[in-house]
Amino acid sequence: MEMPKVDAAIVARKPAIVAALQGVLPHDAVIFDEAAVRVYECDALTAYRCPPLAAVLPRTTAEVAAVLRICSQMGVPVVPRGSGTSLAGGALPTADCVVLGVARLNDVLETDYDNRFIRVQSGRTNLSVTGAVESDGFFYAPDPSSQLACAIAGNIAMNSGGAHCLKYGVTTNNLLGVTLVLMDGTVLEIGGAHLDAPGLDLLGVICGSEGQLGVVTEATLRILPKPEGARPVLMGFDSNEVAGECVSDIIRAGILPVAIEFMDRPCIEATEAFAKAGYPMCEALLIVEVEGSAAEIDEQLALIMEIAQRHNPVELRQSQSDEESKKIWLGRKSAFGAMGQINDYMCLDGTIPVSSLPYVLRRIGEMSREYGLDVANVFHAGDGNMHPLILFDANKPGDLELCEAFGADILKLCVEVGGCLTGEHGVGIEKRDLMKVQFAPEDMEAQLWVKDVFDPKWLLNPAKVFPLDVTASRRAG
Repeated sequence: MEMPKVDAAIVARKPAIVAALQGVLPHDAVIFDEAAVRVYECDALTAYRCPPLAAVLPRTTAEVAAVLRICSQMGVPVVPRGSGTSLAGGALPTADCVVLGVARLNDVLETDYDNRFIRVQSGRTNLSVTGAVESDGFFYAPDPSSQLACAIAGNIAMNSGGAHCLKYGVTTNNLLGVTLVLMDGTVLEIGGAHLDAPGLDLLGVICGSEGQLGVVTEATLRILPKPEGARPVLMGFDSNEVAGECVSDIIRAGILPVAIEFMDRPCIEATEAFAKAGYPMCEALLIVEVEGSAAEIDEQLALIMEIAQRHNPVELRQSQSDEESKKIWLGRKSAFGAMGQINDYMCLDGTIPVSSLPYVLRRIGEMSREYGLDVANVFHAGDGNMHPLILFDANKPGDLELCEAFGADILKLCVEVGGCLTGEHGVGIEKRDLMKVQFAPEDMEAQLWVKDVFDPKWLLNPAKVFPLDVTASRRAG
């Protein structure tokens, strides 16, 4: 992966930059020691690392605005950072940048149950949003696997989803408004505590923009009443392709489960050893969950299990208790960590039409044999958001590059069948060179114009999303 050129002139001005930042932030909010800034040298895509020039940890929107104003005036690039859980290198620094972390922006600002929204600072973790309202019978729907740690800021930047997005949608479907700070320090209020804001849908532009347009410091989020009940069913199959066909048939039947999750044998074995969730040992596993009243659950599961029976499952088992349901979901939520215990891997994130699942799973298996690298599949099957985990040896020369080439071919396959490069992890650095596979020059140019308007100096989150040659030419004017 090519890294951008470092601006030596900016690095040479480090003492002046740090002094300016210390003038607007508390002493402990500016980090510039060489050892201390290594904490921010990478995100969850750990194959690539680069210590930043400095890092700052503001606590308020006003402090964020002051930092961005200084960096804009001094021509210093800024990399916004939530909790650093990005799997696409979305928060990877450059050596001449300031990392702006929002971890200290973690307060609940307002809760309104009558109008079903909560307003929080953007550094608050995903799971703690539900934690703030669950005692009153509400929850926040998007639930990424990293929800214990990931920040709302990162969820907005990457338009994160999660296991239950099939029914409830991803972040953009649950985001009502943001406070956004532009690179020059201007503070904008976009959207708000209502379902439909007047004017252009700028909220739709901000959500999923990967820190390219501004820094989100506050978010107004939709909260929902908890369902009466929910129940998952485990389905085991003899092959990935058969499991994919079962998913297609469930969706084709017009049934809307709250979640359909897929795991293949390598992932099942690792997860079962790690979480002991009681999964059957088979080639492919589906977790299908429905919710509602007891009668609704029984009716939906009867239809789903009837469809599953047509595919000759090796196991078909409903959860019999809340404790068993929690174990089933603990296993799924632990999948990435479980795989990390046994092997280095790169986690991909492409989307495909659900009807293409059998074909794509078959092709990934064929490519795995061609490249000589194993793949574990775990993903949100209901909406076609795939997360193949390519296993490689980080200490073996050439293995990372081979893994990257394999990953690129999988993502090209996703585009080929009518899908796209990313579902919820973002483009970051991982897929920036594949943007030309997804988008025609005219489509790319339209996106660049939007970036020009919000960040005319191209200082926000450099070297991400767009190919490096495009970024370099844009910054040069």
